[in-house]
Amino acid sequence: MSDRLSIDPAHSSAQLLDRLRDRVPLVQCITNTVVSGFTANSLLAIGAAPAMVDIVGEAAAFARVASGLLVNLGTPSPEQRAAAREAVGAAHESGTPWVLDPVAIGALPIRTALAHELVELRPAVIRGNASEILALAGVGAGGRGVDAADSTDAAAEAAALLAARFGSVVAVSGPVDLITDGRSTVRISNGDPLLTRVTGGGCALGAVTAAFVAIADDAFTGAVAATLVYTVAAEVAAAGAEGPGTFAPRFLDALAAVGPAEVRERARVSSTVGDVAGASAAAAFGVVAGADA
Repeated sequence: MSDRLSIDPAHSSAQLLDRLRDRVPLVQCITNTVVSGFTANSLLAIGAAPAMVDIVGEAAAFARVASGLLVNLGTPSPEQRAAAREAVGAAHESGTPWVLDPVAIGALPIRTALAHELVELRPAVIRGNASEILALAGVGAGGRGVDAADSTDAAAEAAALLAARFGSVVAVSGPVDLITDGRSTVRISNGDPLLTRVTGGGCALGAVTAAFVAIADDAFTGAVAATLVYTVAAEVAAAGAEGPGTFAPRFLDALAAVGPAEVRERARVSSTVGDVAGASAAAAFGVVAGADA
């Protein structure tokens, strides 16, 4: 096990924010059409470089040179499904870290089947709400469209199960965010409900996660940093916002302005090493949770 939790997660996240802005990772986004602009702007604000390359014939070539890749299944048109398969295959072969956001899977058959197909290629991070994580693990029917019908804690064992099976970090979004690799778990209590009232508030976090994972020493530390920085920015933006209309531009400003000191000062984080749920999930699959392939 690495020493990723041997220091305070808030401290390591603050350090990674500086590193991200120094390195400016190039993040390829195959994402849904509703949130494409907000996602690109969120990456630019945090200090990364977005590339919305989702065309068959280009997706694989770009995935090989990108720093990180996001695959978001929000509007999975035939062209996007083919591009996602192409990009994920290339990322798997070239070692480009990639993030799977299984938006609204469970009740909707096309995206559900695609999510189960893509996850076999072992994303660095699986990021979704509790209902999506339960559905991907095969123990839930999904939520109400893109909205979760389950609590974060209800998805904790499913998240550990997915981490054990695929060697991925699993990030579950909710009022308290949960990030686990099956052995170690971090819970983050930052954020603001206004983030859920802006289209793309969750989806853009998948892209920001890909950016942080691209420059982190390991996917777990990167996923924790992405969620913490993102939710701290949401708190800053919500202060004084009149509603979702004023929150959205304030949030982009907050992403651009948030600094390491503010991340450390505002962080409300708890961590557990040797998570029991992760151990039991690993035993169920006969693997070591979080182990490399």
